[in-house]
Amino acid sequence: MLWAISRVAAPNFAAMREKGLQAHLDYLHSQKSILVLSGATVSDDGKAFTGALLIVNVGSRAEAQAYVDGDPFTKAGMFTNVTITRMRKGQWNP
Repeated sequence: MLWAISRVAAPNFAAMREKGLQAHLDYLHSQKSILVLSGATVSDDGKAFTGALLIVNVGSRAEAQAYVDGDPFTKAGMFTNVTITRMRKGQWNP
């Protein structure tokens, strides 16, 4: 099952990003078997981080939540809101 995960950056996100970036990237790499897509969301001018959008392929909402909870960025309190939504694969044009 595919799950879309949308996260909103906390006000301190930019200040904390560099400190935790390597641990976050290592976590993403360790989860590559379930991670379909991930990336930061940014302001229209591309200069400010606003959050993140991820697609994971796991069997349940609980597994998607566990993925979120395991991310060092989440553990560091770098997001104010997380939404997990089940989705169906529609069009795919990589």
